[in-house]
Amino acid sequence: MDTLKFVIVGHVDHGKSTLIGRLLYDTGSISPDKIEEIKKTSSDLGRETEFAYLLDHLEEERQQGITIDTTQVFFKSDKREYVIIDAPGHVEFVKNMITGASQAEGALLIVDAEEGIKEQTRRHAYILSMLGLKNAVVVFNKMDLVGFDKQKFDMLKKNAQEMMKSINIEVSSCIPVSAKRGDNIVNISKDMAWYQGPTVLEALDRLEKRVVKHDRSLVLPVQDVYKIDSKRIIAGRIESGAVRTGQEVRILPEGGATKIKSVEKFLEKRVSASVGESIGITTQDSVFLDRGSIICEDDKSLYLTQTFKANVFWLARDEFDKDKKITMRCATQEVLCSVERIKKRIDSSTLRVIENDANVLKNLEVGEVVIKTKRPIVVMEFSEMPEMGRFVFVRDDNVCAGGIVTGV
Repeated sequence: MDTLKFVIVGHVDHGKSTLIGRLLYDTGSISPDKIEEIKKTSSDLGRETEFAYLLDHLEEERQQGITIDTTQVFFKSDKREYVIIDAPGHVEFVKNMITGASQAEGALLIVDAEEGIKEQTRRHAYILSMLGLKNAVVVFNKMDLVGFDKQKFDMLKKNAQEMMKSINIEVSSCIPVSAKRGDNIVNISKDMAWYQGPTVLEALDRLEKRVVKHDRSLVLPVQDVYKIDSKRIIAGRIESGAVRTGQEVRILPEGGATKIKSVEKFLEKRVSASVGESIGITTQDSVFLDRGSIICEDDKSLYLTQTFKANVFWLARDEFDKDKKITMRCATQEVLCSVERIKKRIDSSTLRVIENDANVLKNLEVGEVVIKTKRPIVVMEFSEMPEMGRFVFVRDDNVCAGGIVTGV
């Protein structure tokens, strides 16, 4: 049985945590003890059973009613297992959402049927597009508050499809639901007989997994180097291809070459490892490498550059001045860089171009930019290899922007 990771996003209070709680409950993924705990918590707060408390387990979140951190939860259908990445909806936590969404293979966008598409809804949809999530299920929650009205649903569906099409996301299903009541989550709603489409669970089962290309050459960003007994073990996660004993490899940006002496994994004897695995290796030669070095099989398939085009989503409250240097992190690489040009400033909620050839980026704006790094680094266009085409800007150890490489 395969596993699919998907992110659930939407405007604050549109019901993400309730929807997830209901999914867990209706798929039998919750122990009786946990259900009793949720019932007690709801009763103590003077409320009906709140499925959202399955996710919002922190006391602070229960009091404020908003999801603060990115949480991963697990359930399964008859077809596959799921990892749900519950990304925060409140504007202050967009940073956490980018972190969560970057791990996902599919997306579920939730919209309050009574309130409709809001500014945060459009912004979150844009981030999904920017992170390469091209397939989404759109769920219109709280249909009980609009009297299960088909005309209301049809209007919301048309608006959502137009919005998603404008940012190149394909909507696989639009589903009217009431997460609180359990309508069309796992079980078909008796109050919306006019709807003939899939339930949320059925729509998730239809989402296609991201295809991992095993025929690509090796790309292994070095996470750290450890000295264990007489061995110098180089640790990292394989982002592309495979590594095997005796394999000839090159090291970027240093440019050295060596062979793999051994493949190391705790309590396992290995001679190879493949894409997605976190692994240790040793080399035949005593070559120089450190955190941020890239071990590759064929350096012709990678770009070693100091200048590239990117889209940047600015998160910090303080505006970004392109004349100021900033730290960039891509995979395990870290380098000082500058923005040579802000070609466009874009409003992330309306997608309107605010200014061409700008000097600053403000909070929650997107910039089409040209970046110049202080020294050469290895990057790929996001569409070619997301793991080497995704980066963050860091200032005073705080992540202040997320971005993707669009041209090298």
